[in-house]
Amino acid sequence: MDVEIAKTQEERRRMEQELASLTSLTYDRDLYGGTDRDAYVSSIPVTDDDESNNLDAMDSEVARKLASYTAPKSLFNEIPRGGDDDDGNLGFKKPGKIIDREDDYRRRRLQRVISPERHDAFAAGEKTPDPSVRTYADVMREQALQREKEETLKLIAKKKKEEEEAAKAEGPKRRNRWDQSQDTDSVAAPAKKAKATSDWDLPDATPGIGRWDATPTPGRVSDSTPSVGRRNRWDETPTPGRVAEADADATPAGGVTPGATPAGMTWDATPKGLATPTPKRQRSRWDETPATMGSATPMAGATPAAAYTPGVTPVGAMDVATPTPSAINLRGSITPEQYNLLRWEKDIEERNRPLTDEELDAMFPQEGYKILEPPASYVPIRTPARKLLATPTPLGTPLYQIPEENRGQQFDVPKEAPGGLPFMKPEDYQYFGALLNEEEEELTPEEQKERKIMKLLLKVKNGTPPQRKTALRQLTDKAREFGAGPLFNRILPLLMQPTLEDQERHLLVKVIDRVLYKLDELVRPYVHKILVVIEPLLIDEDYYARVEGREIISNLSKAAGLATMIAAMRPDIDNIDEYVRNTTARAFSVVASALGIPALLPFLKAVCQSKKSWQARHTGIKIVQQIAILIGCAVLPHLRSLVEIIEHGLNDENQKVRTITALSLAALAEAAAPYGIESFDSVLKPLWKGIRSHRGKVLAAFLKAIGFIIPLMDAIYASYYTKEVMFILIREFQSPDEEMKKIVLKVVKQCVSTEGVEADYIRSDILPEFFRNFWVRRMALDRRNYKQLVETTVEIANKVGVADIVGRIVEDLKDESEPYRRMVMETIEKVVANLGASDIDARLEELLIDGILYAFQEQTSDDANVMLNGFGAVVNSLGQRVKPYLPQICGTIKWRLNNKSAKVRQQAADLISRIAVVMKQCQEEQLMGHLGVVLYEYLGEEYPEVLGSILGALKAIVNVIGMTKMTPPIKDLLPRLTPILKNRHEKVQENCIDLVGRIADRGAEFVPAREWMRICFELLEMLKAHKKGIRRATVNTFGYIAKAIGPQDVLATLLNNLKVQERQNRVCTTVAIAIVAETCSPFTVLPALMNEYRVPELNVQNGVLKSLSFLFEYIGEMGKDYIYAVTPLLEDALMDRDLVHRQTAASAVKHMALGVAGLGCEDALIHLLNYVWPNIFETSPHVINAVMEAVEGMRVALGAAIVLNYCLQGLFHPARKVREVYWKIYNSLYIGSQDALVAAYATLEDEQNNIYSRPELVMFI
Repeated sequence: MDVEIAKTQEERRRMEQELASLTSLTYDRDLYGGTDRDAYVSSIPVTDDDESNNLDAMDSEVARKLASYTAPKSLFNEIPRGGDDDDGNLGFKKPGKIIDREDDYRRRRLQRVISPERHDAFAAGEKTPDPSVRTYADVMREQALQREKEETLKLIAKKKKEEEEAAKAEGPKRRNRWDQSQDTDSVAAPAKKAKATSDWDLPDATPGIGRWDATPTPGRVSDSTPSVGRRNRWDETPTPGRVAEADADATPAGGVTPGATPAGMTWDATPKGLATPTPKRQRSRWDETPATMGSATPMAGATPAAAYTPGVTPVGAMDVATPTPSAINLRGSITPEQYNLLRWEKDIEERNRPLTDEELDAMFPQEGYKILEPPASYVPIRTPARKLLATPTPLGTPLYQIPEENRGQQFDVPKEAPGGLPFMKPEDYQYFGALLNEEEEELTPEEQKERKIMKLLLKVKNGTPPQRKTALRQLTDKAREFGAGPLFNRILPLLMQPTLEDQERHLLVKVIDRVLYKLDELVRPYVHKILVVIEPLLIDEDYYARVEGREIISNLSKAAGLATMIAAMRPDIDNIDEYVRNTTARAFSVVASALGIPALLPFLKAVCQSKKSWQARHTGIKIVQQIAILIGCAVLPHLRSLVEIIEHGLNDENQKVRTITALSLAALAEAAAPYGIESFDSVLKPLWKGIRSHRGKVLAAFLKAIGFIIPLMDAIYASYYTKEVMFILIREFQSPDEEMKKIVLKVVKQCVSTEGVEADYIRSDILPEFFRNFWVRRMALDRRNYKQLVETTVEIANKVGVADIVGRIVEDLKDESEPYRRMVMETIEKVVANLGASDIDARLEELLIDGILYAFQEQTSDDANVMLNGFGAVVNSLGQRVKPYLPQICGTIKWRLNNKSAKVRQQAADLISRIAVVMKQCQEEQLMGHLGVVLYEYLGEEYPEVLGSILGALKAIVNVIGMTKMTPPIKDLLPRLTPILKNRHEKVQENCIDLVGRIADRGAEFVPAREWMRICFELLEMLKAHKKGIRRATVNTFGYIAKAIGPQDVLATLLNNLKVQERQNRVCTTVAIAIVAETCSPFTVLPALMNEYRVPELNVQNGVLKSLSFLFEYIGEMGKDYIYAVTPLLEDALMDRDLVHRQTAASAVKHMALGVAGLGCEDALIHLLNYVWPNIFETSPHVINAVMEAVEGMRVALGAAIVLNYCLQGLFHPARKVREVYWKIYNSLYIGSQDALVAAYATLEDEQNNIYSRPELVMFI
């Protein structure tokens, strides 16, 4: 602390000196810093951490004003970066909690209860199920009960609402509920009795129980029963049997909130007449206090207890134990004597308190004593006079009392997890807290098993990758030993944890998946439990989570079998909660795809025809929809039966069922396209009737179904049906409903694309209305509408041609709404790209160029691609017709390259790269040369995004114009590019390396060799890039440079680079060496490479071997000239102690063998096979893969017979581990060259019973 204080004082003194020294020159240290040279940054960092930390400054005020000088926000947002903590996360997103990105609907998963185990009928066989285990019947009973309860509550609410409305309708002035006369009560009573129809409704219908009561006293049914004394939160011990003497008109006990239903009423009963409460006293427990209390009657002028919120402060006199706020002022402040007395009393009370059972157990021996039960009537006195002032409300200023220190207290310091367990998060204590207690010896075997499972799960959830791997392996191997119950009872609650993160969920789901395989039929009692937890994954927004969910449910259904799955999920099909029904339907579709649709058809048929509840029918039909979505065209064999199962739903009395039926038919038709129209014959008529009689949502669903069925029809029918449905569609064009718009657009697209619909019909009947209703600005604002409208318009254009569509919307390129301009541009781009520009006349061409130039210049949004792509597509499809407009376009580009906004400069440069090819077609080389010079001058650009685009434009011009005609000349351009190679920005790196590579490939002679060497050194750094494209381009460039200036210098640089530490860098270097060898012939590289193998350093030797591996892969057949040269080196490597040496050498042998197959190098290969073969018993997965692949290579090069000879010796070895390896090799031999093995099989003599000889004739017959 002293050091900190001294430091602060020192700082303050310095500041004061600076402020005081008016004579000396002072400046703002915060801005300009000191003169400390060490604080300067001396090098540019390799990773982008610092830059990405600065991005957050975008939110500040200054940065907002300067936003025009930065790259577009969308590009910033796309840079994956962690949260505020810069822990070197290299731009990877920190995993977020799942609950943070879920909407309210998806959060309903947390309300579901993990159900208890269920009875497994298969395991039990004929035995009667244990009464403690829930059977299918129990579950169904519970569901029915739940549904009945829900419906009753709905009825009550409905009736209450009706009564309120009736009361409003009766009189203009609504009487206060306190003013209503008593006669209403007598009418309400019989109604009330009749109302309490089912047993769970009693608490609601019980008189004398306000909604605030803690526990309703069971058994009170109607007013006639005298109410037993209510338990109030003020009571210390409820005195049993106190009967209230209150009449019906007494003040409701406990007081009533002004707005609440008065106590003792059903929801729907009219309030009792409570005009003025009579002073008839209700005997209360205040009466039992000693006489010192003073009067227990309410204070004069006090309102009835109704004025207070229930159970807060009862109105009392001055001297009561808890004085009311009003009484506090009346009593004087407490004296020190009184205070000491209180302390003394408290102390005595503490010492004289009754002993607890634990204390008595500790005092007396275990045997020889009998614990007596206290008599039933005994009630301990809890309100003696002594206690009256025991806990006074402090009035005035309470005196300070030094608190007792409790050294055993835990302050938020988490206990250290014992035994190498990973760190626990605070939310994990609830599940894994038991692991912090060390005493393992006293645990029962069951508890020890639980503890073991907990440890492993914690390692999987929070551990390091190696810990996780071993824990997962152990959980999998010991799954049956642990048992299904303990495992799932631990895993499933973890998955319901609200604070779970994506990665943790993924790991736990992985555990379930592995464990399922092992447990197989033992999971049956837990199927529903698992489903409750896994079903929500099926509607997760993350695609991979959905795939994982499906995977697990399909494994679960294979393990548990169809009967168990149906028994587990049947009760959820007509659950009251829509969320449960939705997820269950999705789960059923997964079961169907896992166990086959035919197995599920009878069940589905029964569910879809359920008479009891519309929910069951709805869910059944939804299952069919989900099956269609999930398995796609695989529904075709079962299409007819599925349609038959659901067709009756189109005429169902419930609207929701009709809607889902139509949607299911749409899904089936979409999955079956373009086949299966005959299966839909039976539903065409009801669908046609439906679109004429329905409106709104149902109509939308019916239209969607028709939209998907029409494309399946023959042309003649499709044309007829389209015309029929069209007039309804055109009527619905005007619908304001967004959902309806989307569906109408989709159906129009499908109808228009079918064969039988003619262009003239579309032109005359559809287009005018279509453009009037849909091509409006509002459609451009909603992303999904926008997309659908563009697709539909493109589809119409495919039928009626470019001119019709583009002619109608080209004017809109100058509309003032930018999203709308963007939508027009995207449509024009797609239409022109599809159909070309041949039927665009001169006038339309002018309008089009004018429009795209305007739209391009006026764009302000971040998404520049649409305009660029549109511009590029139009110019490219017009081709030479653009020539007259090029000077204008290039003028615009040059003007915009000089704009102060980075975004505008970037778009201008990008546009050059789009139109370079067309400028070449129009023989505008001079104009391009001029642009090249302009771009060359802008290479000093400071914004990396813009610099990247400028390099891209230069690359496009160089590609088109060629090296010789390029201005500026290549010899000037390349030295300007060398320093740009140092830039760490991905876009700059990629474009720069592409440009350098192109020059090295086509125009290396224009540049001196020294410059190329300089570039070589820069390129080594580029091998560290994160992006694979950059590394690949770099490696190829090495090849081009080597070709230009000879391999020696380049190779020396690369071989030096093998000594570095980073693996990625070394791997890229080895690839580069191999490419240099390929371009400059291997004999230029091999001597130096093999010489380098003498360096006694692992990395270098591995690098050399890796280079050889790539080298032989690239040179293929040329390898036959070099195989004898490298064999001694590979011999040495295959005998090396280091695993990686042997692995890399084996892969080199593989490539070599595959390259020289059939070229007569068998002697060297057999020699090498002798060195490879001893490695077949390796256990490391990478090594064994390389060795097996080498053996496969040998099979190709030497023939299967030779490898079989090596193999036969171990096929029947007494040791299983040896046998397994040999059989593995034999199996791959058999798979690869089954026919070639025939000649190598042993010839066996015929025996009496078996004839082994197989002459050709027998084989043929």
